[in-house]
Amino acid sequence: MTPEYLKSLLDAVRQGITPVDEALMQLRHFPSQDLGCAQVDHHRELRQGMPEVIFGEGKRVEQIVRIMTAMADKGSNVLVTRLSVDKVHELVKAFPAAQYHDEARCLTLEQLPVEQRGRGTILVVSAGTSDIPVAAEALVTAGFLGNAVEHVYDIGVAGIHRLLARREQLAAASVIIVVAGMEGALPSVVGGLVDKPVIAVPTSVGYGASFGGIAALLGMLNSCAAGVTVVNIDNGFGAACAASLINRV
Repeated sequence: MTPEYLKSLLDAVRQGITPVDEALMQLRHFPSQDLGCAQVDHHRELRQGMPEVIFGEGKRVEQIVRIMTAMADKGSNVLVTRLSVDKVHELVKAFPAAQYHDEARCLTLEQLPVEQRGRGTILVVSAGTSDIPVAAEALVTAGFLGNAVEHVYDIGVAGIHRLLARREQLAAASVIIVVAGMEGALPSVVGGLVDKPVIAVPTSVGYGASFGGIAALLGMLNSCAAGVTVVNIDNGFGAACAASLINRV
């Protein structure tokens, strides 16, 4: 339930357009709604400034449909992350206005125009092409949360000239999300070039000694560049949420 939805409902009650009993009916599942398979947190956008997001991995299609329906009925835009392609067809049949972002493995349903709430641009950088799925998740999420977003992919430290050629774009961003696997060196380099917050995202990309992203995670946690913070392995969504709060007007 968005602040705008609640304000319009209260205003309609004040003006006598909506009877009190009808308003109570609309608020009967506020702040949460028990669907049996999920407890939908309709209050989250009022409380945190961003709506509940559906983690699609591990959920059955019918469960996702029920949760999306409950959120859409309250006027919310909906984001589903970590959604495999085999589930998309049924979800788009249920919600024809939904859009699937294949690189990001995300589905968005925008019932209302996304309010631009950022004071600047969030730049999403990936070290390699193999890191794009995580970077794209961050990009879609940041845009969904009302930020201007840009991206630069495949500018890792193995070809440092590619990064240095983007220094003006790096300097112009308000917040930079840096996604990298292997040894996870890119966030430290970016952090040493800019005076902006850098959010590092380790990915599970790499050969055996990368230990599924543990090597990149530890490298980022041990960064000597000031201002670099780190989220969990492959957590593009979490990085975008943090960046959005930093970027918010």
